[in-house]
Amino acid sequence: MAYDEDLAERVRDALEGERGLAEKKMFGGLAFLLDGNMAVGVTGDALMVRLSAADGEDALAEPGARPFDMTGRPMKGWLLVDPVGHRKAADLGRWVGRGVAFARTLPPK
Repeated sequence: MAYDEDLAERVRDALEGERGLAEKKMFGGLAFLLDGNMAVGVTGDALMVRLSAADGEDALAEPGARPFDMTGRPMKGWLLVDPVGHRKAADLGRWVGRGVAFARTLPPK
């Protein structure tokens, strides 16, 4: 699956200046890692966000959010945000910030 290059560029801009930032093609899209831990990514036109399991459940109630499910079993703490939920710069920044905050709680790889 291809990923939205414009969305990837918006995510790059939102992550500018983050230490330990790397990009890696995975999940059929592009992942953005901080010190080896995925924070956010892009697959198709959706934003992938990694959160704690509890935060991920709560976030599913937000506009555009849905479970991240590649195998028929949704991954706890991982979700996809469709364009309606990240179209505005402030919304994208909020989601990216949440992914960054969670990734920073994990030990470097």
